[in-house]
Amino acid sequence: SWSLYARWAQSEPLEIQNTSSLSADGDHSATWPLGITPPFQPKTRFEVLRWDYFTEEQLYSCVDGSPKCELRGVDMADVADVVATAMEELNRKYQPVLHIRKQQLVNGYRRFDPTRGMEYTLDLQVEVVTQKGHSRSVVKRVHLVRPLSEVEIIPMPYVTEASRINVILPLTAHDRDHASRFLEVYAMAAFESNENAVLTFLFIYDPFEAQQVAQNDIFAPVKARIAEFERKYAQVKIPWISVKTDAPSQIKVMDIISKKHPVDTLFFVAGVDTEVTTDFLNRCRMNTINGWQVFFPIHFQGYNPAIAYHRQAPPTTLELVRDAGRFDRDVFHEACFYNADYMAARTRMAGDVQENEDILETLDIYDMFVKYSSLHVFRAVEPALLQRYRLLAQLPTACPTRSVPHSLLPLGRLPADMDWAGGGLSCQL
Repeated sequence: SWSLYARWAQSEPLEIQNTSSLSADGDHSATWPLGITPPFQPKTRFEVLRWDYFTEEQLYSCVDGSPKCELRGVDMADVADVVATAMEELNRKYQPVLHIRKQQLVNGYRRFDPTRGMEYTLDLQVEVVTQKGHSRSVVKRVHLVRPLSEVEIIPMPYVTEASRINVILPLTAHDRDHASRFLEVYAMAAFESNENAVLTFLFIYDPFEAQQVAQNDIFAPVKARIAEFERKYAQVKIPWISVKTDAPSQIKVMDIISKKHPVDTLFFVAGVDTEVTTDFLNRCRMNTINGWQVFFPIHFQGYNPAIAYHRQAPPTTLELVRDAGRFDRDVFHEACFYNADYMAARTRMAGDVQENEDILETLDIYDMFVKYSSLHVFRAVEPALLQRYRLLAQLPTACPTRSVPHSLLPLGRLPADMDWAGGGLSCQL
């Protein structure tokens, strides 16, 4: 574990202090703690590092965006460690003249400085007891640093960009009209460049649609479009699988796909609005390591062009700029992983499924890997994975467990001369 440095530590070598006084900046050139990289200096307001406030019971910067949450797990251990270290160093400095006992943590602040480590500022209310037995309660501010000094090189398995990717596209009746555009974009990225990837469609029918498939196949236009692309690209075959379910979920759908592929298959689960690129496929290969890591990219979501490009013609391609869209951190359905890792996590999940089958519908693949595997779950922004704006035709029938569809979120940054009020979805949980 990292060692903590306290502001009052007496371990500063005198020769370093004496030498620093001869420099141009004088004693100010010796930063604290000695030997640790000085604090990061922001160049603009966008680079200012945020301080997170905490007490011994609450944390006021939560992973899920809540304004306050209970201090638990590693965060609780971290706070307990820095408070204990602070008290130990205070007593080491002032004993035997004074004995200091902690009463409470009044305020706690911490921030992660990527150039040096975790910094802490604590306001401790302590009881100071003299050798004669006199006591007094005071508030003492202390500073601590947990430096990034013990750097360890973690061995990673070797991966290449030669692996074949199986791109899986689940498709429901509501998405069928957008499958043609997905094929066009995918063809430019994969078919025309002979990319080592196989695209598989998964047609999801509800029970009524499945009964009518002989007379009125709702996916017939998509299947016809697939046949057109197979004729255009003679070397390409686009397989498709049909399933019937009245409650489609990501895990149930993936169970079907998993059983039809070898254990060493690399999957990329896409959405009908996903614009696949060659650069992304390569990063999917490099960021997904069999038995080690799964990859959940954060795509760049375009705003409504009527608002983002008000009174202007929108560009033909989605621009990666602030006014054109944002990285959608609330969506987790796009994923890269190996079939063996999926099967292992799914096996661990089997016991809980027997007790409560509903978790197959309430959890998605991301939740499954986080809860039922020991793999690294790598999640990062992916500038080569884009999604254009699309207004969803149907509102969700229930409150989502993690996110709200992008069509219900703010539609863009408004010009100063345009007055517009946006709406959202309100759920009571």
